Amino acid sequence: MSKCKITVVKRTVNQELIDEYVTDARKPIEKYPVYEDGQEILIENFPLKPEGFCDWAWADIHRDVVTVMCGGSYPWIKQPRTAITCCTDGFRPVIFKVEMVED
Repeated sequence: MSKCKITVVKRTVNQELIDEYVTDARKPIEKYPVYEDGQEILIENFPLKPEGFCDWAWADIHRDVVTVMCGGSYPWIKQPRTAITCCTDGFRPVIFKVEMVED
């Protein structure tokens, strides 16, 4: 199976949703601290989750990693064998780019 690279495209905060739904006891909510924008993670031991990768984010993007690593593409993405995907944290989602890496 091919290797792939996951790049952290953007960490976001949905402040409007936080203000409406989160109690003051849980505020402030800031960008997810596990990653940095632009950070790259190489997947070499698939199907194992990369060390230090958020369990929830891995569960959310796993299908896109599988698709890309198996040579799949999405017709709405300009680059072949690439996916733009994100974790499902509604308050502070992280957006990832998953792309195949040629050996």
